[in-house]
Amino acid sequence: MIQSIKTSEANKVVVKELTTKLGMGAENLIARLAFAYSISQGKKLDISEITDSKGKEYSSKVLFGDYLPQYIAIVCQFYNLYKTDADISKYIKMHIDDGLNLIDKICKENPRLSITDFIFEQINDGIHQII
Repeated sequence: MIQSIKTSEANKVVVKELTTKLGMGAENLIARLAFAYSISQGKKLDISEITDSKGKEYSSKVLFGDYLPQYIAIVCQFYNLYKTDADISKYIKMHIDDGLNLIDKICKENPRLSITDFIFEQINDGIHQII
């Protein structure tokens, strides 16, 4: 079972900056959003390219709340893994780091972007993809 997840050292600062800039309150919220955003992009990450784990640490309870099985299921579906695969936590870590990098880039390109605008843009893009 997953005990904790750590971002890369470089993303430790990104977590703080995005949490403050977007007014998200607790730092686990940006990590959840980053994971979801990364997965939503449909890009499968190569586990051999995993970065360091010297950044922000989240206990599984803080990061996932009561939804750890759902996060595991998302990764299992995306990568065609079984729920006991030892690499699941690595994939979660990689998608959090990837999502943080993607969101940070978007925020730097759009300095006035609010969290509400970001989420509504993603919902709108998703709707347009299924229409």
